Amino acid sequence: MKDNCILTAESVTEGHPDKLCDTIADSVLDACLQNDSAARVACEVMATAGKIIVAGEITAKELPDIPSIVCRTVREAGYGGSDYEVETVTHDQSGDIAGAVEGNPKISTSR
Repeated sequence: MKDNCILTAESVTEGHPDKLCDTIADSVLDACLQNDSAARVACEVMATAGKIIVAGEITAKELPDIPSIVCRTVREAGYGGSDYEVETVTHDQSGDIAGAVEGNPKISTSR
C-alpha cells in the first residue's frame, strides 16, 4: 500500500497579526541590545481582541519603553489609530537559566 502524504506551508504578509507580533518582538530585542549588548531577551508577543501583549524574560541594564516600541511598530506596519491596549508582562531571566548560560548553575538573577 502506498503511503499518502500532504505537505502544507503558510506564508503571511506584512499586515498579518503573526508577522506584526514577530516584528514587535524583534523591535523589543533590538532596543534591548542597543542599550545593553549583553542583554538576554526571551520575548513573546500576542495580538487579539484589541490588545497586544508583550511577555517574557528580559534581563538588561535598562528596559526599553516597550509600549512606545509597540505603538511605533504598529504605526510603521500601516495600522492607524490607537484603538488597542498594550500590556507588558516581563521579568528577569530565571536564575537557573542565567546560571546555565554563564556556566555557573549557582548564579541567581532574582530582583
